[in-house]
Amino acid sequence: MLVSLNLSGCASSNANPQDPFEGFNRGVYRFNNTLDNAVLKPVAEGYNTALPGPARNMIHNFFSNIDDILVTANDLLQLKFKRASHDFTRVWVNSIFGIFGLFDVAHNLEKHNEDFGQTLGYWGVGSGPYLVLPIIGPSSVRDGTGWVVDTYYGIIENTPNVDIRWGLWATYKVDQRAQLLDAEKVVEDTLLDRYSYIRDAYLMRRQSLVYDGDPPRVKYDDEDDGK
Repeated sequence: MLVSLNLSGCASSNANPQDPFEGFNRGVYRFNNTLDNAVLKPVAEGYNTALPGPARNMIHNFFSNIDDILVTANDLLQLKFKRASHDFTRVWVNSIFGIFGLFDVAHNLEKHNEDFGQTLGYWGVGSGPYLVLPIIGPSSVRDGTGWVVDTYYGIIENTPNVDIRWGLWATYKVDQRAQLLDAEKVVEDTLLDRYSYIRDAYLMRRQSLVYDGDPPRVKYDDEDDGK
């Protein structure tokens, strides 16, 4: 839906080639930032103040365990069977011995990051233009599509009880926002354009994740082919 909006005329003459809809994106970014400052950030700060660290860790572990189910599914879609076995082990160990994931008993097993956007990238689908989605934030045509698929099949989104579903979703979003409180201070302290900083960091991180931390080297036009 969002991708089908009329984005013509949004790009400036000096547009970043990865961000042809920069004008549109900056508008959505300002909307998200206003909403965040008015609602999400204060709620996250109150959450951190009201709950002790151990309680917040248990909540974060619970949602991290749910995420590992999604990670395992995308491991399989990328034919990473060894990693799928590893990540599924995290799920069942933490679900059983960690009391539904409240405790990260399997902390010695590395946690991975996989989603359907990365799966599409693994199979050669390009990122496409950078997009800032309302409420969701930084994304791209490919990753936005991946987010829709992950959400459609997500554990939280398919919880039968509506009240529990929305309660889980709200708590998950607050936990996500609370995790970013410290990191955003670094961004706010920079003298760079905050929008560009977030965009470039997002695109670099997604490229790295698609290639499991070893993305192909970018070759610049002025480089000698013989080197």
